[in-house]
Amino acid sequence: MSTENDDRDVREHVARAAETLGTNWPLHSFVTANPLSGFEDRPFHEAVARAATLRGGRAYPDPETFREAWERGDIDPETLRDELAAHGYDADPEPHLQRLSATDAGGSDARPTRDEATARVDRVLAKWLSAFLDEGEASWPMPNRETGFYDAFRAVARHDSEIPDAGALAEAPADPAAAVASVLDDHPRERWTPVLETHLNALPGWGGLVKYRAERGDEWQDACPITLVGYLAARLLLVERFDAPLDPLADETDADANTVGRDAANANDSVPLEEAWLRAWEASYRDEVVDAVADAGAARAETDGDDTDGRADAQLVFCIDTRSEVFRRHLEAAGDYETHGYAGFFGVPMRHEGYDAEASADACPPIVETEHYVRDRSDGRHEHERAAYDRWTGRLLAGEKVLKAVKSNAATAFSFVESAGSAYGAALAARTLLPERVHDLRDALDARLPSVPDFCAPSVDYAGEHAGVSDLPVGLTFEEKVEYAAAAFETMGWDSFARLVVFTGHASETANNPFDASLDCGACAGQPGGPNARVLAAICDDDAVIDALHARGHDIPEDTVFLAAEHNTTTDEVTLYDGDVPESHADDLERLRADLDVARAGATAERAEAMDADPERGVRETERRAADWAETRPEWGLAGNASFVIGPRDLTADVDLDGRAFLHSYDWRRDEDGDALDAIFAGPVIVTQWINAQYYCSTVDNAAYGSGSKVTHNPVGNVGVYQGNGGDLMTGLPLQSLMAADDDPHHQPLRLSVVVHAPVERVRDVLADHDHLRTLCENGWLSLTVVDPTRDHDAYECDGPAADAPEQEATPEPERAAPVAADD
Repeated sequence: MSTENDDRDVREHVARAAETLGTNWPLHSFVTANPLSGFEDRPFHEAVARAATLRGGRAYPDPETFREAWERGDIDPETLRDELAAHGYDADPEPHLQRLSATDAGGSDARPTRDEATARVDRVLAKWLSAFLDEGEASWPMPNRETGFYDAFRAVARHDSEIPDAGALAEAPADPAAAVASVLDDHPRERWTPVLETHLNALPGWGGLVKYRAERGDEWQDACPITLVGYLAARLLLVERFDAPLDPLADETDADANTVGRDAANANDSVPLEEAWLRAWEASYRDEVVDAVADAGAARAETDGDDTDGRADAQLVFCIDTRSEVFRRHLEAAGDYETHGYAGFFGVPMRHEGYDAEASADACPPIVETEHYVRDRSDGRHEHERAAYDRWTGRLLAGEKVLKAVKSNAATAFSFVESAGSAYGAALAARTLLPERVHDLRDALDARLPSVPDFCAPSVDYAGEHAGVSDLPVGLTFEEKVEYAAAAFETMGWDSFARLVVFTGHASETANNPFDASLDCGACAGQPGGPNARVLAAICDDDAVIDALHARGHDIPEDTVFLAAEHNTTTDEVTLYDGDVPESHADDLERLRADLDVARAGATAERAEAMDADPERGVRETERRAADWAETRPEWGLAGNASFVIGPRDLTADVDLDGRAFLHSYDWRRDEDGDALDAIFAGPVIVTQWINAQYYCSTVDNAAYGSGSKVTHNPVGNVGVYQGNGGDLMTGLPLQSLMAADDDPHHQPLRLSVVVHAPVERVRDVLADHDHLRTLCENGWLSLTVVDPTRDHDAYECDGPAADAPEQEATPEPERAAPVAADD
């Protein structure tokens, strides 16, 4: 087969097969994503059964996790009995736990059996993928990469002694689609898509990275292109040479008819027993959040219109990240502050280039198209600071180059070790034994040296469609500036402004951690959120933009100053970028700094206790963890996330949500057309579901969907990690980000519960435009509960097949939320 139509047919089969393959981002820009995203069009229990057929692994928490949740009281007995009865199970929980324990099939040991030939294909293919997809780590890169993976593989792998008849690879069809067709030619065409799906899912880590590169592209893809067709062509050629099974699942029964639960046959709707337990656990947690929101909403309605105490001392906008909830709670207790939640890229879909960065990086969620190129450039007003920074960084860079050259040179390596060994030994001892002192030294250096925001400003002014550095327009037009600023205030429902308004991005600080990007801002695609905060602050501090906002009804006082900050989630230190704040606001800044320190002390004490450390030493403990290169758990990250509350902050301000809730500010009364809610559903809800799903999957089966222990991680090519010296890339989170100890999960594996404070009709109307979100609700990947302020704050759920909201006069039973969904 070599005709154009046949090649197109192969590519269509590959595209269909790739639908179940998740996307795996490079480690340096780690994006938490649902590893089972390709199965979201199916009910959850059917999806995980299909995934288990292809990849193996556990789909639900193990029986011991359910038992511990039950014994802790996290699962309400009545809720559990109702859920069991609803699916045809006996209502007595204890026999179910015993039966689950007795029949538990385990997790990753249940993955499909790999015959020896297939294992050899995986091993050899992974070796060549790691060589080709390396992003600057290898001293000797693989030859011919510029020609693309398939061509480079045929040219170089023919010298691989591990491959039988490797020399014949050069004679394979030059077109990868033709190569795929040549292997599949004698196979029934109706089996082509399942065969290709099986082979794509054989190495989901590497396959997901190839999918990322092929679909999203970056500078590495431009330099060293790879496609899914080329990847499959190389794999199928290896399958031929190792005489491995081409269609290992040919004898499987229809996977759609399979179920995960061992007791599903006893249920009236084929929902496995584990699913019933999980739903009960989720409902028990969700009811607490919904009740808190409903009660606060009712109290808010009673006091609506009462006189307030005037302007807040400051307003701070944080990312919706669950770690912000802890800090916001402590800051609000420290003074008269308003805090708000907004997606951490602050609504500006941009690609950012740091002042001295070697490359630019997207700083917005992957589901959002980047629209602007923003650079950090010297503003010309602080040349002394810029010169000092350049001198210091220049010396460091020169020293690093010399060290690398000396260590890599065969003629000088041994003499270098002899002469520098004692100095290295002292440094290693200090980093190992005195990490707190190392952190203090670094802080002292940072205090003496300028940072980039001291002398740089983001290039927010429009510089044309193409300014010679990017395929994106550099900067933003005036109209775009106004729209981004207005969208922020309208989405959050603001009607008043303090003297200081602080947009606070977030980043992390950790040593010797390949997964450091996983602790940065998820809304910024694994990048720090400070640059985005600086961009929005610069936009809002523009006099012309403020005048335009006045015309749109945003009454911004003349004494309001906008500035940016960055929250270090590892140490809870907040850095204010306040270089341009006028002297008239010096007292406001001093008070804010003092209260940020108070909030830091409270937040670090709470988080230290959660990590079994001394809360009295919260600040010092978090600093130690940030600098300790032997620390496997610098912070918990987003572990524990379980809910997403969309509504005014005062609905949750008096509730300790224990760092488990994403919080997005929203006031339905200022969103008559539903545009703000539509934007929240289209972006933040989807991103948080990705985060939640990855934490869930990495917890229930870390070997299949996580990355194992950090202690045995082996970073490869700046794109991922192995466990061991080869094989597939690990795709999810490490054990230390999820587990307090062996068999003791810190993260409770619950699917996301979204709670919205808005009229049910508005939610229904917005859902009508979001097919994917409705599918997630109906298939059980997340739950959506609406607390309706126009109906006595009763709760309604989108939980299953679509149904109309009740009539205005209907009042649901408190314990049974009525369903809400879009009209057909």
